[in-house]
Amino acid sequence: MSTYSIGIDIGGTNTDMGLVRNDGTIVTRSNIPTNAYIDFEPYIRDIVACIEKMMKDCNVDTIEGIGIGAPNGNFYTGCVDNAPNLTIKGVLNFEQEIHKYMNVPVVLSNDANAAAYGEMVYGGAKGLQHFIMFTLGTGVGSGIVIDGKLVHGSTGAAGELGHSILIPNGRRCTCGRNGCLETYTSARGIVQTYFELKGTPVTADVDSKRIGDLANQGDPTALKTWETVADQLGLAMANAVNFSAPQAIFLMGGPTKVGEPLLKPLQAAFDRYILNIFAGSCQIRMSQLKANEVAILGAAALIKMKK
Repeated sequence: MSTYSIGIDIGGTNTDMGLVRNDGTIVTRSNIPTNAYIDFEPYIRDIVACIEKMMKDCNVDTIEGIGIGAPNGNFYTGCVDNAPNLTIKGVLNFEQEIHKYMNVPVVLSNDANAAAYGEMVYGGAKGLQHFIMFTLGTGVGSGIVIDGKLVHGSTGAAGELGHSILIPNGRRCTCGRNGCLETYTSARGIVQTYFELKGTPVTADVDSKRIGDLANQGDPTALKTWETVADQLGLAMANAVNFSAPQAIFLMGGPTKVGEPLLKPLQAAFDRYILNIFAGSCQIRMSQLKANEVAILGAAALIKMKK
């Protein structure tokens, strides 16, 4: 028998929603522009209206719950805490506000945690008890699963490996510190490395995808860029193995689409840096979820934690 849940991905520009069947099929989708709202209450009302319309259009009477992936999402409180990329400011209690309209379980976590849990429920991490997900994009996020459970820590914010300091006194990070992994292996960090290697100022017409295309065409500066990024990411991944001994580390996000220019030197760097007692115990794998589905599936998968 089919059951359904709702997955919601809250981004700074759009809020994407989907009605998800228990086999991982997104039956229908909807979205609203997040940045059109400055007040929380009308935003919540419109989210609920979209949910109700999706259910009605698909003749679905009941759902198991609503999962939400959001920047600065706190699993314990059900709140988004002062996310800098949202036009609605403050501490936003999604769980409490949605319960005013719908009497179903609501689970909220940060977007990288949601991606990790989605990989475990619907993707390539099925059956794994120990793994780490790195999400590479505008920033660098991560989700950590140990003993089959997503790690939230004492504050609900565990797993911020993108803000591990890679190079003390290095590049300035959006978090306010210097030298975080994110400043080197995010899409923006990759672009900065490319222009540093070229010895020219950064220009807006080159993004990480373009640098990937150049690398696959044999451009030496682009190839060196990805080798540098691979070395930095490989070091961070090897260090992460030390504290959780994962069976696999999954990668997802735009920069990973470059393929061999990143993945071949990444494997070499990972093998070089990993502690000898863990050698051969952890595989590097790509996410098996579709890029345009992972956020909704990951959010919907969070409902499984309520069971």
